[in-house]
Amino acid sequence: MSVEQAAPENGRLVATGVEGLDEILGGGLTPNRVYLLEGNPGSGKTTLAIQCLLDGVRRGESVLYVTLSETKAELTAVAKSHGWSLDGVHIVELIAEEADLEPDNQYAMFEPSEIEQGAMARAILSEVENRKPSRVVIDSLSEIRLLAQSSLRYRRQVLALKQFFIGRRCTVLLLDDKTSEVQDLQLQSIAHGVVSLEQLSPQYGAERRRLRIAKLRGQLYQGGYHDFTIRPGGLAVYPRLVAANHGAEDSVEPLKSGIDEVDALLGGGIEFGTSVLLVGPAGSGKSTLSTQFAKSAAEAGMRAAVFAFDERRQTLLKRSKALGMDLSGVIEEGTLTVTQVDPAELSPGEFAHQVRRAVEGEAGEPGAKVVVIDSLNGYMNAMPEEQFLTAQLHELLTYLGNKGVVTFLVVAQYGLVGDMQTPVDTSYVADAVILFRFFEAKGHVRQAISVIKKRIGEHERTIRELRLSHRGIEVGGPLEQFQGILTGTPRFSGPNDSLMRRGDD
Repeated sequence: MSVEQAAPENGRLVATGVEGLDEILGGGLTPNRVYLLEGNPGSGKTTLAIQCLLDGVRRGESVLYVTLSETKAELTAVAKSHGWSLDGVHIVELIAEEADLEPDNQYAMFEPSEIEQGAMARAILSEVENRKPSRVVIDSLSEIRLLAQSSLRYRRQVLALKQFFIGRRCTVLLLDDKTSEVQDLQLQSIAHGVVSLEQLSPQYGAERRRLRIAKLRGQLYQGGYHDFTIRPGGLAVYPRLVAANHGAEDSVEPLKSGIDEVDALLGGGIEFGTSVLLVGPAGSGKSTLSTQFAKSAAEAGMRAAVFAFDERRQTLLKRSKALGMDLSGVIEEGTLTVTQVDPAELSPGEFAHQVRRAVEGEAGEPGAKVVVIDSLNGYMNAMPEEQFLTAQLHELLTYLGNKGVVTFLVVAQYGLVGDMQTPVDTSYVADAVILFRFFEAKGHVRQAISVIKKRIGEHERTIRELRLSHRGIEVGGPLEQFQGILTGTPRFSGPNDSLMRRGDD
């Protein structure tokens, strides 16, 4: 959180109408102030400004859009692309007319700035006096900067506009496309608040957008960068997740898997508010076991959410059904949701927002108590240019723990047998770690499961055989004749009757 000076007047704030932005601002903007909205072309300034004005229209306010570069037709087209109507928004066009380009209409005796700047300012002030708007957008300051021709005249012009608007009790958004050769910090010093928008272009995937509140006098706000997207309907801002802002919830009875042997390995089950790391080679049963826990929770009346990075939703459902876990019933009841994630089109902030929305519930529905992220490999590999993903993951797990959610994280190790490497070390943040391995016994490749870490309560330290079939997940008794389990190449040297019998045995 960041804060400057005192609280806003009368405790009343001006809502922007942008999803997530008001939360970052601490409720909205202090009224009757001048704000700078800056960003490169295409970053979303115009869309955000229109959303703010339309929110004023919905509240019965008089609003004014002064455009110095775009035509009314262009603004109407932008609004139409989002399904909006600009009825109620008074638009003033102060752009060059076609006749002004004729040679006979060019100024010869005076500098154009001396005439045009005064006429432009008078036109703006006249419209404000006549309309008496409570919200005003001026798009953009680049035209005023070019007409001023000097930084001194430009600063004086902006200061004059600021004083005029404050006297008329207007909340003003000044848009700046940052096309000047050097960064203009003078403008930031004049404005009451500064919202900076950025557009990033990764080497693969869709563009990423983020914003931050660079300055906001007189009120608390959430600092740092926050991801946002521009979609039909306007901007959607995803506030950066801060786990400390969400209080802890009391835990209930441990979560059961529905398989007695698995619950015995875990000392009775998984406590709510903890995270579980399922780690092992591809195909060893990690996703299947995490799905079993989600299905068990859903059948018990709790809500569970699965976020699949590596599989298509249809593939996950078919695979689960083939392993004796038909998820169609709990999905139809709404207690289990399966979301296919396309990381190339998704920012980390948006993904965290999706998880948060599932956990906190929507439309009065209870939130999920079990979350499965399958897998961290897909999450990390699809966003190689994103920095601090591990820190964001730690914040997400802390938040989920505070909300009393059981979180399952699936991590596939490199390789199938022999020495294996984990692409991302999250074992230090996980409360429990379940290890999966392949092992060789009597000419067969089999699977083993063990719990190597559990912070809360006791757990079984044995190695058990794991089998996946059309009957579902089967776990045998403890196997004591193992060697080399920690090297990644476990070998079983006991008698045949210690192993689970298969149909072909």
